[in-house]
Amino acid sequence: MSGFWRYMGRRVAASVVTLLGVILVLVTLFKFVPGDPARIIAGLQATPEQVEAVRKTMGLEQPVIVQFWQFLEKLGHGNMGVSARTGTSVISEIGQRLPYTLELAVLGTLFGAVAGILLGVFAARHKGKLIDTISSMVGVMGISMPVYWLGILLIMLFSVQLRMLPIGGAANLQSLVMPTVTLGVFSMAIVSRMTRSTMLDSLMQDYVRTARAKGVRESLVVYQHALRNAFIPVLTVIGLQFGTLLGGAVLTETVFAWPGLGRLLVDSINSRDFPMVQGIVLTFATMFIVVNIITDLLYSVIDPRVRLYD
Repeated sequence: MSGFWRYMGRRVAASVVTLLGVILVLVTLFKFVPGDPARIIAGLQATPEQVEAVRKTMGLEQPVIVQFWQFLEKLGHGNMGVSARTGTSVISEIGQRLPYTLELAVLGTLFGAVAGILLGVFAARHKGKLIDTISSMVGVMGISMPVYWLGILLIMLFSVQLRMLPIGGAANLQSLVMPTVTLGVFSMAIVSRMTRSTMLDSLMQDYVRTARAKGVRESLVVYQHALRNAFIPVLTVIGLQFGTLLGGAVLTETVFAWPGLGRLLVDSINSRDFPMVQGIVLTFATMFIVVNIITDLLYSVIDPRVRLYD
C-alpha cells in the first residue's frame, strides 16, 4: 500500500472517530433539553397517550447508549430519521437546502481569500505607509463587527436607501451579493493579517533579494516567489475559516432569508425538531472535516517540499 493511501486511511479513521463523538454529544445533549421533547413535538393539546407514542417513535425513553446505537444503525442505511416539524425525511430536506449553503460558503470563502490575500500583499509591500494603515483598520473592523450587524447595515444601505439589491431570498445572482460579502468580511480580515505577516518574513529572505538583484520583475518576485513560499500558513487559515463561515452562515442566512441549512437549523431549534438538528449539525461537522483533509492535501501541491506521507 502506498504512503498516500496509508495517510488517507489514518485521516478517514480519525474523521470517523470525530463524527462518532459528535453524534454521542448530540444524543446526550438532548437528554438535558429543558422540558419534555415528546410533549413539545406532540403539541400542548396532545393526550398523554399521544405524547407517549411520540416518545416511543423517537426512542426518547431509551438510554443514551441505545439511542446512540439506533442512530448509527439508521445512518448506516442512509436514514437520519424524520423531521418532527414537517414529517419529511431529514436527509431529503438537508439535500434540498445543502446546495444553497455550499454556494454561500464557497463564495464567501473565495471572497475572503482573494480580497484578504490582495490586501495583505499590498500591506506588506508598503509597510508603514497609508495602505498598511488602512489594511490594519479594515482587519480590526472585519474581526470586531458581528455578522448579523454587518448584514443589517448592508440591507439598510443597498436595499432600503439605494434600492440596488434585494433584501433577501435567493431569486437571482444579485441576491448572493450581500450574503457573500457579509459572510466573507471576517475571513478577509483574518486572511489579510496572516498574509501580511508571512509576506513580511518572505520578502526579507535571501532568495527574494537574489531575484531582485537578477532584475526579475517586482510582480514576479512578490507573487511567484514570496507569496508562494508564504502561502502555507495562509492556506491553513483559509481552511479553518471555512468552518467559521459555516457557523456564520446560520446568522447570515437568517438575516437575508437565505434558504440554506443555517436558516433551517434556526427554525428546527425553535420548533425543537431534534432529528433535523442532529442531521444538520452532523452535516456541518462532516463538511468541516472534508475541507480540512483537502487543505492538508493541498500543502504538498503548493510546496513539494511538504511531505504528508512517506
